Amino acid sequence: ELDLNNPKSFRDLSKPMGAQNEERLGAFMERYNGWEDPSIPAFHYGTHYSVAGAVLYYLIRIDPYTSNNIALQGTGKFDHSDRLFFSVQESWESASGNQSNYQMSDVKELIPEFFYLPDFLVNKNKLDLGCRQNGERIDDVILPRWAKGNPREFIRINRMALESDYVTANLDDWVDLVFGYKQTGPEAIKAHN
Repeated sequence: ELDLNNPKSFRDLSKPMGAQNEERLGAFMERYNGWEDPSIPAFHYGTHYSVAGAVLYYLIRIDPYTSNNIALQGTGKFDHSDRLFFSVQESWESASGNQSNYQMSDVKELIPEFFYLPDFLVNKNKLDLGCRQNGERIDDVILPRWAKGNPREFIRINRMALESDYVTANLDDWVDLVFGYKQTGPEAIKAHN
């Protein structure tokens, strides 16, 4: 069961996704501090946390995003199945760096649909999204246990989390990182953004 009264149930909203895990942050800092290209300013992350590709990643199961996913590949097919949105837990572990083989290229934030649109979690159109390397077929998104396999329950609880005391007290920190004064400049550097 998910306890929305426990701050440990939430990510640290004062840190960007790339800084949620200390080991991974260390790798980003090493790259930043060792940057030597005079024509490109040093940076922490080689991608942005909110880009069209991330939106397409999450919304692959609903059109027009399905078609746009295929067009993005330029092959007439979906991306490799192991790179498609498959599991909420797996996507969180990748974006937060909480897996042993974390990706330096994944710092995705959640998109608004996580708080109001259960349809993006269900493969209603029975798209052939292929099989992962382990043979597991990709269909509906695998949800956390606390959602009890129900996309509507997942959205309801996400919305409760968004409206929780913890998020209310800390959302301004996240806004400063994503939209505010910690986007660029000295404050961004201090915040590892």
